[in-house]
Amino acid sequence: MGPYVAGVLVPLVVTILLQNRRSRKKRGLPADVGGEPGYAIRNRRFNAPVETAWDGITTLAELFEYSCKKYHHKKLLGTRKLLSREMEVSADGRSFEKLHLGDYEWLSYGQAFEIVCNFSSGLALLGHQRDERVAIFADTCEEWLMALQSCFRRNVTVVTIYASLGEEALCYSLNQTEVTTVICGQKELKKLADISGQLDTVKRVICIENEIPSSAIVAAGSNWVLKTFSEVETLGRGNPVDPDLPLAADTAVIMYTSGSTGLPKGVMMTHRNVLATASAVLTIVPGLGSKDVYLAYLPLAHILELAAETIVPGIGGSIGYGSPLTLTDTSNKIKKGTKGDASALSPTVMAAVPAILDRVRDGVRKKVDAAGGLSKKLFDLAYSRRLSAINGNWFGAWGLERHFWNLLVFKKVQAILGGRIRFILSGGAPLSGDTQRFINICLGAPIGQGYGLTETCAGGTFSDYDDTSVGRVGPPLPCSYIKLIDWAEGGYQTSDSPMPRGEIIIGGPNVTLGYFKNEEKTKEVYKVDERGMSWFYTGDIGQFHADGCLEIIDRKKDIVKLQHGEYVSLGKVEAALIVSSYVDNIMLHADPFHSYCVAIVVAAQAAVEDWARKHGINFGDFHELCQKEETIKEVYASLVKAAKAARLEKFEIPAKIKLLSEAWTPESGLVTAALKLKRDVIKKAFSQELAQLYSS
Repeated sequence: MGPYVAGVLVPLVVTILLQNRRSRKKRGLPADVGGEPGYAIRNRRFNAPVETAWDGITTLAELFEYSCKKYHHKKLLGTRKLLSREMEVSADGRSFEKLHLGDYEWLSYGQAFEIVCNFSSGLALLGHQRDERVAIFADTCEEWLMALQSCFRRNVTVVTIYASLGEEALCYSLNQTEVTTVICGQKELKKLADISGQLDTVKRVICIENEIPSSAIVAAGSNWVLKTFSEVETLGRGNPVDPDLPLAADTAVIMYTSGSTGLPKGVMMTHRNVLATASAVLTIVPGLGSKDVYLAYLPLAHILELAAETIVPGIGGSIGYGSPLTLTDTSNKIKKGTKGDASALSPTVMAAVPAILDRVRDGVRKKVDAAGGLSKKLFDLAYSRRLSAINGNWFGAWGLERHFWNLLVFKKVQAILGGRIRFILSGGAPLSGDTQRFINICLGAPIGQGYGLTETCAGGTFSDYDDTSVGRVGPPLPCSYIKLIDWAEGGYQTSDSPMPRGEIIIGGPNVTLGYFKNEEKTKEVYKVDERGMSWFYTGDIGQFHADGCLEIIDRKKDIVKLQHGEYVSLGKVEAALIVSSYVDNIMLHADPFHSYCVAIVVAAQAAVEDWARKHGINFGDFHELCQKEETIKEVYASLVKAAKAARLEKFEIPAKIKLLSEAWTPESGLVTAALKLKRDVIKKAFSQELAQLYSS
């Protein structure tokens, strides 16, 4: 065999062997479980569900105290000081607030634990009783986490409420749980003041900031005891009260879901539930330890963030706080020329929802396209070479070539998130394969895509760090069993070939107790089998691959039957169409009385305006551009292209679209804090537009 033939054949054979080895690797194994008949899988490394990764630790209060004593002098919580606040006026006359933030200032584990103990004592001295509930209603910050741990030391159940929650849902949550103490930020305190007359049980309000708005003082009157966080901490420091620690079965949190349909439901989580998920994730993420730095910016009222901020102190890591609007150097609220949170912190790990990662991808692509010329050609070449390698091709960019492209091309992209990211956890919604590949390649870090729900403490499945496939959510977490059961009405059976399919139900110590004061709904979706295992019926439809990894393929509630009998899965189609660079958000609408779908599309401003300029289309503002017929045609064509790439059926592709210029934000009430569509709210808000699409 000549050297040239060998040079071709050897890499080819190695590639085939590597691909075969990957395809044969078992990531999940069949499990013997009780309950309803189905097809069950467990994590390959554990025969039974994991409950704790820390010897002798059974509650979140014990874990925090253990960590603070073990890592006493190490940095735990970091926050940036506000140096200046300015208003900038854009070309179209709109005003935007810009912040100049300083470096991170840190509290050690020992300092944080001292504040937690003091604040816990202060709560007791204010008159808060063990059997009363505290609500935390604030944006993510270090005081949020310390307030949570303070309550745990008194065995007080914490009600978590999204800072973006509307007045009706806020009143409902506080009154249903009979909260007596609310811990909140200045912004949220103003909301409380506006509805003070509708709150039945609130006696004490604690403001995280040191300045209390005058409107809140007036509203409080003689009804509320109004204090600042530092005042309560000072009160407890001078008069320490012994802790009253919880048991594993005690309710730690009542977490209100973001309410994508109707009023939110309060999910009751025990210490055992949350600890099980945290322990399971710890076994999956490679090399987590005291050198890791975590960037916290997602809502702590969301279980994904709460679980992450349980894990990081447990391994001696550091948490630096930021926000979605100050995340990078080019974020909306960051003053030009100053650093965003990621640049200032240089984190090693972070959690993200797909919407955030999509924005990172779109921002990078926009810059690359704008640069053009040699820079764009180099980027495209580097990307294609690395993509080839990730897809298992031995002829792709490996070894030295990989390092070469990282230094020459991708280092600038990696600098967006601080340059040290080594692992990203994605959850909350499906992540597109395009974005997953892009982040893998450009940031040079694996993405662990998870699947779980508030009702399972975010526990369910989690993709292995060495699994480069897309479109799947991995094998079961070590704390969970995943079972598929038949859904005959939808045509999904565990006996289907080549892969078993069915409704996903999740069992394990991470499955929560149920919904607060909602026994009817709890009985509908929570079941306990003959072996004492709790199961949650998700309503999602999945299929198991041969290696034991789960793929989400449908959702029972999102399926609409069209006039001619075809079934359309709204979420599946939306996930396929949102990959268009012109789309910021999209809601598909299907009506049983019509034979076709329509869609409300929020345009991606940067991409659409770039297209318009390149094609010489004149426009006054973005709203005007979105009304132009040629713009609608261009965006629609991109949707059809994305639909064909995803192999959607003709009836699944929207026949008509309404193009919007205003982004959907939690503040608008059209999406949840986790950026999930509030389908019913959107349908009501755009009822006229939907009617016009069907009538025109």
